[in-house]
Amino acid sequence: GPGARNQRTQADNMAVSAAAARLKPLFDRVLVQRVDAIKKIGSVYIPDSAMAKISEGHVVATGPGARNQAGETLPLTVKPGDKVLLPEYGGDKIELDKVEYIMYREAELLGVLSE
Repeated sequence: GPGARNQRTQADNMAVSAAAARLKPLFDRVLVQRVDAIKKIGSVYIPDSAMAKISEGHVVATGPGARNQAGETLPLTVKPGDKVLLPEYGGDKIELDKVEYIMYREAELLGVLSE
């Protein structure tokens, strides 16, 4: 029932926060956990072959930001918890506690999705 779903989400969130606590990205890098696109629109299931290659992810952790030539840190636009649009290629796959994450530079992310 719905209680089981909440428990699983809490466990997932705990796993994500544990990974985020273990790995602090450097500079303008962003650690993202990919979210599989929902394949159901209304009551219609869409086959994988018909789905556009649009990938979403949740920002798990971010670095402090890139440094400019004066040595000042430029803060990132994205923050942990943001839902972002991922490029089709790129990023470095990282596995922590059997969960796969992808590390991107902020400039590689395509945009932030609002709920």
